[in-house]
Amino acid sequence: MIHHGPYAGGQLIDTPTYAHYAAEMRAGLVPYRDFAVEYPPVALPAFLIPSLLAGSSGDFSVYRGAFELLMAACGAFAMGLGALILARQRPGTPRLVVGVAFAAFTPLLIGSVILSRYDLWPAGLTVASLATIVCARERIAFGLLALAVAAKGYPIVILPLAVVYVWRVSGQRKAIGCLAIFATVLFACFLPFVILAPHGTWSSIHGQISRSLQIESLGASILLAAHQLTGTHLSLIVSHGSENLGGHTAARFASLLSLLQIAALLLVWLSFVRGRATRQRLLVASVAAVCAFVVFDRVLSPQYLIWLAPLVVALPGRRALVATPLLALAMGLTQIWFPALFWQLTRFETVPSWAVLGRDLVLLALLVTVAWPGMPIRRSLPIAQRQPETASTATGS
Repeated sequence: MIHHGPYAGGQLIDTPTYAHYAAEMRAGLVPYRDFAVEYPPVALPAFLIPSLLAGSSGDFSVYRGAFELLMAACGAFAMGLGALILARQRPGTPRLVVGVAFAAFTPLLIGSVILSRYDLWPAGLTVASLATIVCARERIAFGLLALAVAAKGYPIVILPLAVVYVWRVSGQRKAIGCLAIFATVLFACFLPFVILAPHGTWSSIHGQISRSLQIESLGASILLAAHQLTGTHLSLIVSHGSENLGGHTAARFASLLSLLQIAALLLVWLSFVRGRATRQRLLVASVAAVCAFVVFDRVLSPQYLIWLAPLVVALPGRRALVATPLLALAMGLTQIWFPALFWQLTRFETVPSWAVLGRDLVLLALLVTVAWPGMPIRRSLPIAQRQPETASTATGS
């Protein structure tokens, strides 16, 4: 359906960039050395596989169809695992219906961006890591988490939570072993490119951590609102392939967001450390950590919501009945300006400016909903059903 009706008009796609990377690799050129790549190494298979499926025709429409097919498969994989994690918690019928329905309708809620970005690839790896932890396959989980980090970077915020969880549940020795597996897999992903192209690899990493204040971020949305209310001067700069706000005020807001991001992550991690080591608390803290990373990041592109979708599907407890509609609302608000009114947003026009602020405030409310420590993690269950979790909790404590 996203190829028809209102979803089909004015799409802003990254697929041509991915096709270019794939063509360069098929020509024998080395990423980061012979051509610049914006993304980490494990992103490269997501670009190359569709090219291999499309053959040597060089037709972009064929490549795009193959890429979208791959992303659809990754999306089904990610949402399926999210639903599996949810089902293993034996939720009530309302929670199960809400979770699975949200998974099914996510493409329509978020729009054409879902198949024109590669973010379903790292999202699938991330939820696969959490699913294997839930199934008590911790070593595999840490390997998958390393692959996810090497594909997009953001899943690194789950690592401290996973280490603490394994340490408490399975002991210090296993936690250290899992951390060693994570480091080994991550090192193996980057090492060939570090050897062949150290400068290019570092430029790719540095480019991601030194971004300006992107126009859809929380800080930028506040400045956009100030511009609408008081006429505050704003300037637009284009860098790192995105539209950003320039000037000293924007730079200060970017620095403030980074500090808030660090503080929010520390609070999420410390809150988890201070509580019991249960699978439910690990899932909640993981969703909260990714949400904190998204909300306070200097960049808040529409595809970032893809990261949250399968995690919210798997979110345990009654808080999910609030978190799911909030994320759905954030996705719907995003479609007000993206893609149809995106260029109007870069001219600081009224409707897209307020829509961005509304979306970012909804995401902030989502973070509060997920991270608030006093909210029940799970619904009441008969004592017989609580016994297995209680036993593992006592061991973890």
